[in-house]
Amino acid sequence: MTITALMSTPFGTLFLEADELGMTQIRMATIADVATENTSKYIDATQTQLTEYFEGNRQTFDLCLHPIGTDFQQKVWRELQNIPYGRAVSYLEMSKRLGNVKAIRAAASANGKNPLLIVIPCHRVIGKDGSLTGFTAGLAVKKWLLEHESEAKQQSLF
Repeated sequence: MTITALMSTPFGTLFLEADELGMTQIRMATIADVATENTSKYIDATQTQLTEYFEGNRQTFDLCLHPIGTDFQQKVWRELQNIPYGRAVSYLEMSKRLGNVKAIRAAASANGKNPLLIVIPCHRVIGKDGSLTGFTAGLAVKKWLLEHESEAKQQSLF
C-alpha cells in the first residue's frame, strides 16, 4: 500500500511517497500529485525531519528509506549519503569514491535518478569546475539547497 503527502517548502511543494518498507519518493510535486487521506509513520517522520532541515536545525536524516532502483543506482545513492552537510563533490570525485573513475557518466545518470530528493543529497554533486550541473528539481533549487547548507549563508556560492 502506498501513502502519499504534499509538503510545502521554501522553494515549492514536495511530493512524498512511502510504502510498507519506508520512503520511496521525495520529489517536486506536479499538478497531478495528490495526497492520500491516511498517513504513515514514514511520511510523518520525513515531514518532521525535513521541516527541521529547512529551519536549520537538522544536518543529517534518520529515516527508513526504500528507494527503488538497480544495484548500481543503489550503490550510488548510498555513496551520496556519505557526502557531509555543507560540502559538495564533483561527479569525477563521486566516480572515484565508487571505485571506478570511468563510471562518471553512469554515476551521473544514477545521481539524476535519485528518487529521494534532499534526504539522499544528490544536490551536493557539482561539476569539477565548481559549476552547478543537472538537477531534477532545477538548478535554482540546487543553488538554494547548497546555499542553505553553506556556513557563509550571507554570501552566494554561485
